[in-house]
Amino acid sequence: MISVTATGLCRSDWHGWMGHDPDIVLPHVPGHELAGVVQAVGKSVKRWKVGDRVTVPFVCGCGSCEQCAAGDHQVCPHQTQPGFTHWGSFAEYVAIDFADVNLVSLPDEIDDATAASLGCRFATAFRGLIDQARLRPGQTVAIYGCGGVGLSAIMIAKAVGACVIAVDIDEEKLDFARSVGANFTWNSKTTTNVAAEICEQTKGGVHVSVDAIGSPQSCIASIESLRKRGRHIQIGLMPDEQGACNLPMSRIIANELELYGSHGMQAHRYPALLEMIRTKKVAPAKLISQTISLQEASTALSEMNTFPNVGITIINPHR
Repeated sequence: MISVTATGLCRSDWHGWMGHDPDIVLPHVPGHELAGVVQAVGKSVKRWKVGDRVTVPFVCGCGSCEQCAAGDHQVCPHQTQPGFTHWGSFAEYVAIDFADVNLVSLPDEIDDATAASLGCRFATAFRGLIDQARLRPGQTVAIYGCGGVGLSAIMIAKAVGACVIAVDIDEEKLDFARSVGANFTWNSKTTTNVAAEICEQTKGGVHVSVDAIGSPQSCIASIESLRKRGRHIQIGLMPDEQGACNLPMSRIIANELELYGSHGMQAHRYPALLEMIRTKKVAPAKLISQTISLQEASTALSEMNTFPNVGITIINPHR
């Protein structure tokens, strides 16, 4: 059992609230990005004790299946997700199964709010760019969407030495994207064909492109921004109600493009991300735009689809 000290308000929570996850059974408590302190441990827990400061991936593995044995806890067939498969962290306490597999120790240098901002957005962006896309120094990446995950991806890409292009429809968010590392920005609302413009600007397309929004339009534009043998990373969720995404399959085949999903990050990969933060190569705290109380969370959750805020909102349950 973890006493929650901070938790993030994420668009994935909004998807759950909207009914896009059929496994959620009401009544329900959302919340999957958290930091806290261990308050109680089960009899099988060996690695953790009361008083330990921890965070947790939003996808938790069982630790014993074929996928977990290979280190791929993020695709565990028996996975649990706080705020989705069971009650989450919009609360004073949250329970986490298989703690020895899933908890992550927090260094003293990383505060609770920063840790809570990692669980879905920053960690997913880190794994998407570093492990899935294999982004390298000197390569160019396009990030579609400058919400929490997009801004996280911009920071991480910049930290590894990539040239970063950010795309959004909001000039305020594009300004913020530049402030956290974007080299170039494009407003897709005022540009007829952003993908074509990016391909022209980069003389053939980018090495990696990320759909951090989750729509047929942004997914296709991301793919069409790629150079030959480029890698597309799909992070943004795409509800069925948006309709089928008609991928440009002839382009994918002819240019030997690679398409990847990115679904969270395993607990055992967190040390690399935490070290990047500890050594100030990235600063997730810059993305935190406001902190609200638990009582304000319901209103903030219902307003998420209007994209009212730049950056990340953190909930302090003890405020």
